[in-house]
Amino acid sequence: MRTVILHYHLFKNAGTSMDATLNRNFPGDLWVTREFPSDPKSNAEQLKQWIIDEPQAICFSSHTAFLPPPEIENVTIIPVIFMRHPIDRIISAYSFERDQGADTFGSTLARNTALSGYIETRLSIPNDHQCRNFHVEKFSRMFGKGNSLTQRLVNAKKAIEALPFVGDVGDFDNSIKRLEALLKDNGLEVDLTAERKNVSRQPKTIDEKLKSLHESMGDELYNKLMAANKEDLELYEFLSDNNR
Repeated sequence: MRTVILHYHLFKNAGTSMDATLNRNFPGDLWVTREFPSDPKSNAEQLKQWIIDEPQAICFSSHTAFLPPPEIENVTIIPVIFMRHPIDRIISAYSFERDQGADTFGSTLARNTALSGYIETRLSIPNDHQCRNFHVEKFSRMFGKGNSLTQRLVNAKKAIEALPFVGDVGDFDNSIKRLEALLKDNGLEVDLTAERKNVSRQPKTIDEKLKSLHESMGDELYNKLMAANKEDLELYEFLSDNNR
């Protein structure tokens, strides 16, 4: 049996740090990366074929691969994915896009508005999940998303239960220890000592960040943001309970 790692690099969920660590353990063409179309069928087909077409690779990383992991005969795929406190992820995404200097919509918006304006604008865009239930949208694909937000949350929770590893950015070091143990059990001896990349130097706790955000944007927008991420916050609490 061939054993490979499939890293789902979710935006601002410690993915860059994780990629640097994995690339250090699997240098050269043992670590590969690729992006995929947004059409679910094409995404699944191309992801599966990518793993087949790169027989030398041990670690695969993508920002745009969809769950569930593909099933390939004689290949054991270990999915690696992290989740972060939803509001903390939004704050980090804004800071990253503001400093990025890219010509993308998000980066341009962040450079030209405060965090409150960034959030308010993105919440006003239909089907934009950058500031609205980002993780529920990603994890629910494991079981077909679902037609309602309630069903997507149910499916996202099922995904967390079914996946062999879901790390918590807020408990990164312990998550890394669990991942090392999982990989060792599957024949992959690795040293995942963290290589912190793209990390904003903010020693504040989550409660301190939320208080500061609330004060900066006022009750109306803050309450709107929390309501727009109600399911994501519930999912994060579910992950925290599941990892205890």
